[in-house]
Amino acid sequence: MAWSDVGDFFALDDDWERPGGTISRGDALFTLTVVALSLFVLELMRALGSLVEIDVPVWQQWLLTAIPGLFLLTRRPAPLLTVCAATLAYWAIATYEPLMVSLLSTQVAYFLVVLGGVAWARNRRTMAGVYGVILFAMFLWLVWGFAVGQATSDMVRAVDPGAWIPATIAAPLMLSVINILYFGGAVLGGQVAWRSARQRLGLQEQTETIREQAGQLREAAVVEERLRIARELHDVVAHHVSGIGVQAAAARRVLDKDPEAAKGALARIEGGSRDAVTQMRGLLGTLRMGEGPTSEDATAPEPTLADVADLVAERDGAVLAVTHDVVEDAPGDLDAVPTAVGHSLYRTAQEALTNVVRHSTAQRARVTVRVGARHAEVEVTDDGRPRPGTSGTGMGQLGIRERVSSHGGAVEIGPRPLGGYRVRARIPLQEETT
Repeated sequence: MAWSDVGDFFALDDDWERPGGTISRGDALFTLTVVALSLFVLELMRALGSLVEIDVPVWQQWLLTAIPGLFLLTRRPAPLLTVCAATLAYWAIATYEPLMVSLLSTQVAYFLVVLGGVAWARNRRTMAGVYGVILFAMFLWLVWGFAVGQATSDMVRAVDPGAWIPATIAAPLMLSVINILYFGGAVLGGQVAWRSARQRLGLQEQTETIREQAGQLREAAVVEERLRIARELHDVVAHHVSGIGVQAAAARRVLDKDPEAAKGALARIEGGSRDAVTQMRGLLGTLRMGEGPTSEDATAPEPTLADVADLVAERDGAVLAVTHDVVEDAPGDLDAVPTAVGHSLYRTAQEALTNVVRHSTAQRARVTVRVGARHAEVEVTDDGRPRPGTSGTGMGQLGIRERVSSHGGAVEIGPRPLGGYRVRARIPLQEETT
């Protein structure tokens, strides 16, 4: 295995530090459990006569059995320091009484300490260096044991005449295999535990990111809805207020000369004001959706492209003559326009007529609706010039562009070459009908 492969496996370039580096109540309980089980196994072995060859007092046997398990207490807050101290203790016990380190409880405790050092190490490069030194020291220790013959003599109980591998070779091979599996298993297990913790934290961070993004999308949707309602209110209020002003001016002019015409203008003012209140109630009802509609007005349908005819009839009067034309490629195309598209085009015509009344000297205007299989458009033209001192804020035209662009459409706004002004909005229908 190349060094780069080793680095990738142990994530030596990863700066992530595993959280949880404190001694918890669970750590203390686990350590006490391991120590208690180790002492219990020790007494079981004593009862079976497996400790007769150990020439140390019983209290020392208990102490030497408990020490390896106690290192489990600090494996998380100080993993590398713990594994170094446990290795020195393991070597000291083996030097003092070799049979004590061969106990199953001691082997299991030291295995868990080695595994915990890899699993909880903060710096992966430091961990690799420390474990490299430990493994090299263990290798030298084994070589020394083979050199003086102690390790071989401890393993060889009797010579089997049928064995084809000499005992002097079999003993080193056996010890090498045992140590490779022992340390290799501990290191691999620790690395798997570290990677699993890394993956769990990554999933938690992704979950938190998704939750934050979902919250941002909800806030964006609320803001977008508020902007939509603001545009609606602007269109409704501006349209009806300007219409009321036009009709009031007409009524004032003909009040003495033609009372019937004045009554008609006042009736249109009354109808326009009621219509404005109805539409504003509908918009406010949208804001109160969580509380439920307060009246039938709150759930009234929004105006569509077919309602442009009523809009033109409301605007047509003595001050501004408005005509209306509908061009369909095929009968029924107007009614087939999607509601959202029709509403946006209706508001475009409404805003354009409002601007004609408020900012133009025009006496005549024309609203043309064209509908085909692929597009729907509305065009508002007039014959006037900009009225001095009546420049608006530009919010109306901005609202028109935003409405139409939300459907992938295009807008043309500007003066006509032969005089007058034109507002033309065109929205494709292909996406909505497929």
